[in-house]
Amino acid sequence: MPSSYPLVSIAHGSAVRVTAVALLAMGLGGPVTAMAQAPGDAESSTTWALGLGVLSAQEPYAGIGRDNTALPLLQFENQYVHLFGPRIEFKLPSLDIGDSQQLSFGIVGEYDGSGYEEGDAPILNGMEKRRGGFWAGGVVEWSTSFIDVSAEWLADVSGNSNGQIASLGLERTWRFGNHVLFTPHVGASWQDEKTVDYYFGVRESEARLDRPAYVGEAGVNIEAGVRGVYMFDRHHSVLVGGGVTSLADEIKDSPLVDRSTVNSIYLGYMYRF
Repeated sequence: MPSSYPLVSIAHGSAVRVTAVALLAMGLGGPVTAMAQAPGDAESSTTWALGLGVLSAQEPYAGIGRDNTALPLLQFENQYVHLFGPRIEFKLPSLDIGDSQQLSFGIVGEYDGSGYEEGDAPILNGMEKRRGGFWAGGVVEWSTSFIDVSAEWLADVSGNSNGQIASLGLERTWRFGNHVLFTPHVGASWQDEKTVDYYFGVRESEARLDRPAYVGEAGVNIEAGVRGVYMFDRHHSVLVGGGVTSLADEIKDSPLVDRSTVNSIYLGYMYRF
């Protein structure tokens, strides 16, 4: 599995931050591991990496500016497990299709830092707190010599929104020499009505003159971005990238939201042991 992570990721509320962390993780997937391995290394070898990332992410809520955060980064991967930051994947047996195609499967879980507190912005004053939570589900990836396609389904198992998210993504990685990887990616993320209503809905008890009651419905976010990796050697790597998400109409119509797109950019350094 080239990336070991979905090619698109959830983006609601503060999950823009989690989205960017997932993008960092994708940059440290199979292609980077392959470049970092010394000749003769077994595919089943275990890799560890530590690092630090700097993330600037935009929130969809009115009155909330960019969130600039320093993030410690931890990665662990072997033939059974891939851990990066708030996300873990348990790898299932893959299926080779010919010499250049592979279907890979996994069971995934991740902590999503979405949500808000009423003090985060004036528009949220008087709103009940919306919490992040733990999401779990499955991912399948079709890898070819030309493009990688990923599909993922997640459900909120923490019981906060009780929602579901389904994502589909495409990406292509170009390798330049032994040091550079460049990957553009696009995708779509469907969020059910429970997810949208929990994070962007306004309950009758929360309504006021400038914040009418609003019941969220299911919608689809469209995402696009690029990421790059420069490997100085098998130990030291620098990652950079960013993405833009076009919010679903069902999110843009919320009285809590004042923009139609959100974006994030990041820079990271990793040391691979």
